[in-house]
Amino acid sequence: MLKNLKSLFIVEEEAAARQPAKGPEKTTPKPAATAAPSAAGGMSGMGGASSPAAPGKVNAKFSEILLSAMEKANIDGFDYLEFKRSLQSLEKMPMDESTRFQSAFAMAQSMGATPQHLITTANHYLSVLAKEEKQFEEALANQQDKNIAAKQETARQLEQAIKAKEDQIKGLQQEIQTNLKQMEGIANEVAEARQKLETTKSDFLASYENLVMQIRRDVDSMEKYLK
Repeated sequence: MLKNLKSLFIVEEEAAARQPAKGPEKTTPKPAATAAPSAAGGMSGMGGASSPAAPGKVNAKFSEILLSAMEKANIDGFDYLEFKRSLQSLEKMPMDESTRFQSAFAMAQSMGATPQHLITTANHYLSVLAKEEKQFEEALANQQDKNIAAKQETARQLEQAIKAKEDQIKGLQQEIQTNLKQMEGIANEVAEARQKLETTKSDFLASYENLVMQIRRDVDSMEKYLK
């Protein structure tokens, strides 16, 4: 099933990466969610000041996590995903978008589907993706508290130690220099960790927005063409 979902969305991700797509005119509110983090596993810590992260890009790892979440929440029977598959099968046919949606819906009707059911199930998957985004944000915040705060506290303590040793005899100067180098190393680690985490966040959000954009665009088209 996951392989089938990839065939529905990953190809479109590649096309989206080559050519920016316009966002849908209609947006679907994100539902509140409370669940254990699942999309942010394996992230490293983040820390002190760093340059802004580069714009996110669709990431295969995050796309697979999001698609796996959709797979686990798959609705029995003919729903949006099956309709998406029908649309995909008609992509190479010489027809405009309206005709393609109408033709796919003709197949869907034979399976008992209605426009409202297709839109409702598409919104169901948007809700699943929104929960994954919420879990990712929570995991990101936990990583920041766990890794960055500890490193920043270490740097603060070292700074205090340096100020105290500056008042001591010259024999302590070597120790002070050692601590200064240690602070510099920690600051570099913190900056590197923050950069990596911000890039990870950008990649996840790009993957998330890409999938959401596709589904919302289909929802808009279904609302437009499936009367």
